[in-house]
Amino acid sequence: MVETSVFLQYSLVYLLAAVIAVPLSSRLGLGSVLGYLVAGALIGPYILDWVGDPADVMHAAEFGVVLMLFIIGLELQPHLLIELRRPILVGGSLQVAGTALVMALLLWLLSFTWQQSVAIGLIFSLSSTAIVLQSLAEKGLLKTEGGTHIFGVLLFQDIAIIPLLSILPLLGANVVNVAIHPQMSAWQQAGLVLVVAVVIVVAGRVVVRPVFRYITQSRLRELSIAAALLIVFASAYAMQRIGLSPALGTFLAGLVLADSEYRHELEASIEPFKGLLLGLFFMA
Repeated sequence: MVETSVFLQYSLVYLLAAVIAVPLSSRLGLGSVLGYLVAGALIGPYILDWVGDPADVMHAAEFGVVLMLFIIGLELQPHLLIELRRPILVGGSLQVAGTALVMALLLWLLSFTWQQSVAIGLIFSLSSTAIVLQSLAEKGLLKTEGGTHIFGVLLFQDIAIIPLLSILPLLGANVVNVAIHPQMSAWQQAGLVLVVAVVIVVAGRVVVRPVFRYITQSRLRELSIAAALLIVFASAYAMQRIGLSPALGTFLAGLVLADSEYRHELEASIEPFKGLLLGLFFMA
């Protein structure tokens, strides 16, 4: 009974903070993301302490980012991804390398070792996909030319995490080994990622469509929602098992299903969960 009471109390606090802060932030022209962040800071353990440690909430809230990448994948036709090859490869590589180089040089001039400078520079070259994409979507810029270029850079950053995790342990003996699988070589890790990606693509083409066709024939809305969430969780779990971001797996699954006849139904089933969990993620 106590746990139920605490759950209701925390739910009330999160919802009340969101309902008050987000419309106010949007009316001031600051966007909903900043409203969620400010609301989370106010109710968090360092100011009002109304919800205690948000770590438990974060585990569930992170699925908001996962669902957002799935929906973006659904909206991105495969031929559009081919058209984005230049912003992904050229723009993304220039942004990551340029930012890392500038930060590394500044830190080296501040008397950091070159290993520390490179490591911190690589970390600063990455950005929050969730915050940027949500801000672009609110302003209606996601499908513009600039928005697609920004998305290409963000996608490159997510993919660049794979080699970056392999580079960090080489920068010094005192650096924690954060490779995907320390017992595997970089080529083996890349091969493992490729195998999982192929499995997701094949499953999306061969398995998901017939199963979803069978489920839609039952005309039960809740089963369609359950099937959509099953696709998301399965692809996210597959990527997480090999040490990569679950969002990459769901983005790939959404991309595979982008030309499916069930694309709009999948998007409609996921959208409400995405909005709520993404807001909770920003607050947490």
